[in-house]
Amino acid sequence: MAKKELVEKEKREKAVLENERQNVEEELEHLREFMLAEVDVEPDEGDAEIFEREKNAALIAVLEGKLKDIEAALRSMEKGRYGICERCEQPIEAERLEVKPDATLCLNCQQEVERLSRRNRPQRQFNW
Repeated sequence: MAKKELVEKEKREKAVLENERQNVEEELEHLREFMLAEVDVEPDEGDAEIFEREKNAALIAVLEGKLKDIEAALRSMEKGRYGICERCEQPIEAERLEVKPDATLCLNCQQEVERLSRRNRPQRQFNW
């Protein structure tokens, strides 16, 4: 790829990441405003308002993690390391970056990390 094409590709990737960051920040702001609203707690079992708040709290945690990933990707772009797997130092697949522009691991390393994570997770015991 010519240098000009690489520069254009990097500009597009950066724009995608910045747009994604803006969307996540807006969604976080909206959810946090919702969480600040007072709740009229009823002792009824299965209170829908409490369920909605718990769901939003979980979504906030997920979006905060995504925001950290996006910011890490932007920092790696500034360092010239964007698109390089943090684990094996090989290029991350272009298709993977199209789907998940904040990816820091290639697909093989991501699968290996997830496999190791599952192996180390305690198994639930069912007593039938």
